Amino acid sequence: MELFAAMQRDDYEELLFCQDQASGLKAIIAIHDTTLGPALGGTRMWTYASEEAAIVDALRLAKGMTYKNAVAGLNLGGGKTVIIGDPKKDKNEAMFRAFGRYIQGLNGRYITAEDVGTTEEDMDIIHQETDYVTGISATYGSSGNPSPATAFGVYQGMKAAAKVAFGSDSLAGKTVAVQGVGNVSFTLCKYLHEEGAQLIVTDINKEAVARAVEAYGAKAVDPADILSVACDIYAPCALGATINDESLPLLKAKVVAGAANNQLKEPRHGDALHAKGIVYAPDYVINAGGVINVADELNGYNKERAYKKIAKIYGSITRVLEISQANGIPAYAAADRLAEERIALLRTSRSTFLRNEHHAISRR
Repeated sequence: MELFAAMQRDDYEELLFCQDQASGLKAIIAIHDTTLGPALGGTRMWTYASEEAAIVDALRLAKGMTYKNAVAGLNLGGGKTVIIGDPKKDKNEAMFRAFGRYIQGLNGRYITAEDVGTTEEDMDIIHQETDYVTGISATYGSSGNPSPATAFGVYQGMKAAAKVAFGSDSLAGKTVAVQGVGNVSFTLCKYLHEEGAQLIVTDINKEAVARAVEAYGAKAVDPADILSVACDIYAPCALGATINDESLPLLKAKVVAGAANNQLKEPRHGDALHAKGIVYAPDYVINAGGVINVADELNGYNKERAYKKIAKIYGSITRVLEISQANGIPAYAAADRLAEERIALLRTSRSTFLRNEHHAISRR
């Protein structure tokens, strides 16, 4: 893999490799863009097939955070960390303390939070070495686990997408197929159940499926069948790339709206959704509730204020779909346009300011 070529392709600022032999830490921090502010993005721990796969994931996720934070209206850039290892077997205190020291060494350019494979408790350990971490325990005056906030945002975005697809944002009586029943989607299922939606769920974790069946009367199906079930809304809430060449012919849903990152395997799969008339709520717009919530910690956390901001995801999805319809472009492209326009505007404004400052100094 040609690292600089990969970084130049999407204009990444920094790629940092971190290792601590004593604890087993092998981490990759990717910083994509800090035009809007310090890079904020979670730490994922996963058993990657190769080091190259881990690098690719870090880069993709970091760019996604740049766009997510931009569309969410946050004054934050995008970054991400991946730790190579099994989160069930390889974690230890020394690992996260060592990682915290690496974050501290970046002096605020990157702020982390929890992600797949990491927990609030892990963030508390990182916090022993650095203040540049969010999603830590409420005992520290912070917001804690961001999963409920992410779920609330996905729920709001799903309602906005439903209004475009069905003429009403009511989810009562709608059948929602939920792929993955982790912390975020279990809370999402609660919102959907309380509004009267019918749930079809799947997960490789049978205990998680059983919990949703018992709590919300969901129907369980095999993971291989979730994409082809008859439903109104498909909610991808596991890992990414489930919208692909194999799944597209199977989809019966009119809406795709879920919590997973990188739901489109390639941009052309978003083109295919658009061509099929399926309303797509772009992943980094609809699942921004968690990052909006933890970003509020940077101002001294206030839950009511944070959730008011998260509720605006309804309007963000509405705006993206309006741009999509008005310009005849796929929803993912409309979301990218919103993000890129905001970043470009600030970059131009900053360049103009610096140029004027330089001229003023030169005249002195």
